[in-house]
Formats: sequence, C-alpha cells, structure tokens
Amino acid sequence: MELRKDPITRSWVVLGQTEEPPLTVDPCPLCPGAATGQTLLALPAEGAWQVRVTPHTSPLYRIEGEVGRAAEGIYDKMRSVGAHEIVIETPGHDRRLSQFSDEEIGTVFEAYKRRIADLKHDSRFKYATALKNQGRAAAAEWTHAHSEVIATTFVPRRVLYELRAAKAYFLEKERCVFCDIVRQEERAGKRVVDTQGDYVAFCPYASRVPFETWILGRKHNHQFEVPRSESRRRHLAALLGRTLRRLEQISDAYHMVLHTSPNTGVRRGDPADYWKTIAEDYHWHIEIMPILPKGSRSYALKEIYFNTVLPEDSAKQLRALEASL
Repeated sequence: MELRKDPITRSWVVLGQTEEPPLTVDPCPLCPGAATGQTLLALPAEGAWQVRVTPHTSPLYRIEGEVGRAAEGIYDKMRSVGAHEIVIETPGHDRRLSQFSDEEIGTVFEAYKRRIADLKHDSRFKYATALKNQGRAAAAEWTHAHSEVIATTFVPRRVLYELRAAKAYFLEKERCVFCDIVRQEERAGKRVVDTQGDYVAFCPYASRVPFETWILGRKHNHQFEVPRSESRRRHLAALLGRTLRRLEQISDAYHMVLHTSPNTGVRRGDPADYWKTIAEDYHWHIEIMPILPKGSRSYALKEIYFNTVLPEDSAKQLRALEASL
C-alpha cells in the first residue's frame, strides 16, 4: 500500500489492494470467540466485553515502520503508515447501534475516546478519528455492528478545509463558527431535529444530501477525546440513538464520521506554530450522511452537491418520526 498526493487538490490517495472481507461469513469473525486478532481495548475491562477493539483484518494503514516521505519528480508519496482498527460495538450479532441503550452507546463513545487519545501519543500520526459505515450501500464490511478508528500521517482534506475556514472566521470575528452555527440554528429552530442536554442535532443549512444530520455541542470543545462528565456522555449517547432511529426510517445505510481536532503536537518545533487558535476556533462534531435509494438525485460532482430536499423539510420530517427504543 502506498500514499500519493494530488498536487492540485492536495488530497492523499491510498493506492494498492486489500483483501475485501465478505459481508456474510459463517462463523462471523466479529462474534465472541472468533479469531479476530489481539484485543487493543475491551470494555468493561473485566468479565464479558460489551465493546472490543482489534486491529483491522485488511488494514488500509499499517502501524509498523516509518513514514518514508519521498519525491517522484514533482509528486509526493509515502508509505501507508497509520492505524486501522475495528470497534466491535456489541457481542450480539443481530443488533444495530440504533438499538443500543444510552449506556451501551456511551460505552462505544468511550472506546472511541480512549483509542483516539492513545493514537495521538504517536508522533507519526497527524490525525485520528472514528467512523462508521452501516449497510451494504455504505460499503460496510460486515453485518455485525462495528465501526472503525483510523489514524493517519496527514489531515484529511475535508477536515483541513474545516480547520482553515474555522481559523479564518475566528481571526475575523474572534468567535467559533461552529458555536455561532449552533446558536443560529437553535434560534431559527426550523432545521433542528432534536436536542439533549448540551447537544443539538440539526440538518445543516447547506446539506449535501437529503437528511444529512450533524450533532454539535452547545459548549465549545475542540477535542472529542477530552474527558467529559458522565451526564454529558449520556446526553450525547441518547441524542445519537434517537437521531439514528429517525434516520433509519428514511434509509438503512449511512456514513457517520467524527470530526475532531488534529494531533497538533506532531509538527517540528513549537506545536503552537501549527493551528495557533485551534482550541478556540475549532469545534468537534459528528456528521451523518444517509444513503438514499437510487433515483433520489443526490450526488456530488467535482465537489458541487445537488440536493433535492431542503434541510428545513428534512428536519421537519425527521422530527415527526418516532425515536424511542
């Protein structure tokens, strides 16, 4: 596997082949007792696990070795060094994250937090995050409920765009753009789907696809992995559970990605030379992109999105859906 950089868009592309695991395997490799590799984390730490984290069986990024940055003429490349882990969300084979109790979802979040914090101790990695692909249309690798934790030697382009825009907004207004968005969405109300404690779920003003939903905290925080109170973790878990139960009545497939701050300590010299205001200008959040059936005419063409459903209408429809377990 090799990483190559597009000199125009500045995005990194993983090149190479991995063995694609089938969606249905008997026995399931993620069920208890299956040989899925070493345990990187198990919660609870003693007794039967509820959440287990293991190395990915066909990783895009491998943790061994040095980055090996090199030039090929005007082009840049490096080894596909990083981390790629499987978060097995439950020992139960036929349960979805949306069907979990608030406490169970909170345990999944705790696994994300611990693994991201641990990976950020590695100075090779500039970014670490968690993501979830559910359903065949989202290219989920197994039907057993799982998500992934990934660490890379670069900051993904979408996050890099967010960081630059957030920094520019802060330098102009001395406010966090994400905090301003939350305040405006709550004042307007028409794109808000649900709230719980310090968290708000809403359809973004410029939603890329129908029913795209973000979850943001009212209280400013740039790092997801920073410890939070038990009540705040429970509120976040409850809101995500209700949001997913609503979205799954629209589509059974989605992408969910955690956007958190990069590993600012990996630069040479003073880490503050990287994103000097990042603790004030960036704001972690969760983005959920449902995948609608073909014919919805929702697509991206060269980063220009076409969405046939107004986010106000998406939010209204989602609010009306039953969200209880």
